[in-house]
Amino acid sequence: MAPDTSTATDADARSALADIERLGSQLRAARTAIGQVIYGQQDVIDQTLVALLSGGHLLLIGVPGLAKTKLVDTLGTVLGMETKRIQFTPDLMPADILGSEVLEESDGGRRSFRFLQGPVFAQLLMADEINRASPRTQSALLQSMQEKHVTVAGKRYDLPAPFHVLATQNPLEQEGTYPLPEAQLDRFLLQIDVGYPDEAAERQIMIGTTGAVMATAAQTLTPADLMAAQSLVRRLPIGESVVDAILKLVRAGRPESSDLDIVRNRVAWGPGPRASQAFMLASRARAIIQGRLARSVDDVVALAGPILRHRMAVNFSARAEGVTIEAVIAQMCARLA
Repeated sequence: MAPDTSTATDADARSALADIERLGSQLRAARTAIGQVIYGQQDVIDQTLVALLSGGHLLLIGVPGLAKTKLVDTLGTVLGMETKRIQFTPDLMPADILGSEVLEESDGGRRSFRFLQGPVFAQLLMADEINRASPRTQSALLQSMQEKHVTVAGKRYDLPAPFHVLATQNPLEQEGTYPLPEAQLDRFLLQIDVGYPDEAAERQIMIGTTGAVMATAAQTLTPADLMAAQSLVRRLPIGESVVDAILKLVRAGRPESSDLDIVRNRVAWGPGPRASQAFMLASRARAIIQGRLARSVDDVVALAGPILRHRMAVNFSARAEGVTIEAVIAQMCARLA
């Protein structure tokens, strides 16, 4: 007699549903805690949580003074993660990030090298104003962001788990900035453009940050909770319609294979497979944060900007004519409607 697997399947489904509901409750508490410190940036907070739930890294772009650094500090508190900060400057060297070996001499006169860990050995690494350092120093993060370990003097050193890089970047038009290498940009799951707050939010900022008592956030999750949530996100099923929409969107952004005139004529290079992987993870995470069990094409459209804008570039003629990458992505998304 064949074994009856229906009971086990139903039990697994109920268990997964309970896990999702519990995660949703934890995320709502985290959003509330962050919102008590970061005013008027709910979209930015949600997209940040999407990146962390997906197990990815995040690039925050905006002019100084928009609470990008404060957001990262608050996340470390709310998630209970070991946080370290690197202030990127033009004279910063790779060893200042990764660490270095020092020669030590024992009491007996024996000499040996000892590795001193750099600030990259943290669960939440804040790379502040990352584009103020030279491309050589920026690329020191490449191996750690992709492989979760670093190699120094031929030896491998594993990084703590979970490990996330949250980098802030000033607009490239400002003085003393260097563009990030394309290979490093591709390692960031999302790029979030942080804009100015609206009038009501700016009023809250004025009142809430200039009084005698400053608002503080409380811890609502642990690193273990975050890793369990990341595992749950990867186990969630995703419908064929969403998979098809992701493939259609990503492949439409490549000049070599796109059937859109604006992409073939105005895009210099398009998104690689990491963009498709980012859509698969981030669409699941976004649905959970919004309290939904089903992923949809709307999730793909909503995430198109944060996932694609740093993985594509318009060519010289497009820049001369004022064509932006946001306009290209908007035309790509219009075909999914």
